[in-house]
Amino acid sequence: MKTARIQELEKLILHHKELYYTGHAEISDEKYDKLESELKSLDPENPVLQLVGFKQAESTAKVEHQRKMLSLDKTYDETDLAKWIGKHEVVSVFKIDGSSCSLIYENGHLVTAKTRGDGQFGENITKKAVFIPDIPKHVGNKGRFEVRGEVYCIEKNFFTLSKEMQDMGLEAPTSQRNIVAGLLGRKENIQLCRHLSFQAFDIIDDEVFSKEHQKLDSLKGLGFITPDYEIHKSGKDLKERIAEAKTFMSSGDYLIDGLVVVYDDLKLHAELGETSHHPRYKIAFKFAGETKVAKINEIEWGVSRNGTLTPVALIEPTELSGAMIGRVTLHNFGMVQNFQLKAGDKIEIIRSGEVIPKFLGVVERSNGEYTHPTNCPSCASKLVIQDIWLQCENDICPAKIKEEILNYIFKANIEDVSDKRLDEMINKGIVAGIPDLYRLKHDDFLLLDKVKDKLATKMFDNIQKTKHQSLAQFISAIGVEGVSIAKSEKIIAQGYNTLEKIQDLTVDKMLQIEGFAEKSSESILASLRKKRPLIDELLSVGVVVKADETSSGEGPLKGLSFCLTGALSQPRPQIEKLIKQNGGIIAGVSKNLSYLVTNDEDSTSSKYVKATSLKVPIIKEDQLMKMLEG
Repeated sequence: MKTARIQELEKLILHHKELYYTGHAEISDEKYDKLESELKSLDPENPVLQLVGFKQAESTAKVEHQRKMLSLDKTYDETDLAKWIGKHEVVSVFKIDGSSCSLIYENGHLVTAKTRGDGQFGENITKKAVFIPDIPKHVGNKGRFEVRGEVYCIEKNFFTLSKEMQDMGLEAPTSQRNIVAGLLGRKENIQLCRHLSFQAFDIIDDEVFSKEHQKLDSLKGLGFITPDYEIHKSGKDLKERIAEAKTFMSSGDYLIDGLVVVYDDLKLHAELGETSHHPRYKIAFKFAGETKVAKINEIEWGVSRNGTLTPVALIEPTELSGAMIGRVTLHNFGMVQNFQLKAGDKIEIIRSGEVIPKFLGVVERSNGEYTHPTNCPSCASKLVIQDIWLQCENDICPAKIKEEILNYIFKANIEDVSDKRLDEMINKGIVAGIPDLYRLKHDDFLLLDKVKDKLATKMFDNIQKTKHQSLAQFISAIGVEGVSIAKSEKIIAQGYNTLEKIQDLTVDKMLQIEGFAEKSSESILASLRKKRPLIDELLSVGVVVKADETSSGEGPLKGLSFCLTGALSQPRPQIEKLIKQNGGIIAGVSKNLSYLVTNDEDSTSSKYVKATSLKVPIIKEDQLMKMLEG
């Protein structure tokens, strides 16, 4: 007999499932998953739990899936994810927050497109799919095959779409997530689907594959846009990937809510099979997110090192996911303009995966007029609107220059030169760009407040020490867009281990490297070309970029990152070489660092202080040597 709570949970789950699949979600994924988990604990065999997607009774255009489109099992816990992976090799991709879609091709021509629907029958959306630019309409002469992927809306297109819908007298969309299901469900104005995007993640045909990643490579070869993927030898080397996903959640140009992790061996897929709800060989790792409503006190605009103005809402202090929040990212100018955000508005905010809290939507509007800056808050130059961004195009804008130098100081591991010290250096005219750091003399530091001879010597020496840098560190320090330490290590591991080889890279060469897509490769190479004058000037002031020892990719340190500080028994380059030879990565201090290595106790070095504040594990050199022994 069903209890009152089971009946209530059934109603709630069905209600929220319908809202989600019709583009009007009311609650977060985490809250919905908690409802399902509670029902599962009370009634494990409840039929509501077996439903995939949502059946719309009114539909007249149903199309059957020859192979069911199932949901994914999910976890929010890294330990549980590691247990699920075990010792298996897995493939990870970002989990796009959109709508699943199936495409049927015959003799190279798109003949049918359908939504997931209830998993067995989907809605026919062929006429709408024709408008989606990323969906190829012809792909050679391959026989009948099926492609599955995700339809989504990138941030830039969302704002263009919103403006067009309002100009047409239609209701403005409330979010990137909801608009996808909304457009795919429309019966009119289907041309609006041209603002949507598509990524393919699976292919079902007669071709024999042995590995999951080979499917993604095959799809890319057919002309589909595919997600960047990573292959992991075991669960322990997913840490960097999870950190990448968290960063993308904060600053990426489309919505993701975690990772999809799949066993790479397709024989294992066949052995494990599927439940009526989800495949046993694939899992979603999602970031728990708590939402709250907060009032905007003020909107502050900061200038990044590439000149883009970033809006931040200063809100009334609000407790969220165990932390007191006072600042919330508003993403970009387009977001502020689209929602006409201003002081006094009450907004919904979310904090997922311990990333920076971000804006979700307006709950209650205040009186007053929406405004945005027309001049740069740093240099007063006239700002330029570029799509969804406000841009300062002044190459000598003090804020841009400062952020570039600060990034270099952090990534090159220059100690004792803080944000405040840099401000003073700039104000006193002794530093106007990154190369000026290496032009400083000992006596220049004596011009700074409270700096005596001993500290001046220390600061000078700390800068001089960074004249010799590894290639991966240098690329990261000069701020090449889209290249994390992990990505640069991946490029270097393919033999591009000198500055000359990096500068000679082409898109075709980068596409041969695992996990690099065409769009991201073009962006990286464009940034490298723009940085060439800076690179030349840094080399002219004595910076030496060493050819990197490429990481072995295997060994007891695989998937772990290390930073060295203080006095060690061996020369630092020698220890760094040992780490790389055993599969490890050399990185700066951040919350994603695996270990800080030092023989000092209670050190006052900036690396030690920062690692302590971020709760990064600190080990001694002898502990590192034991790890090297396995």
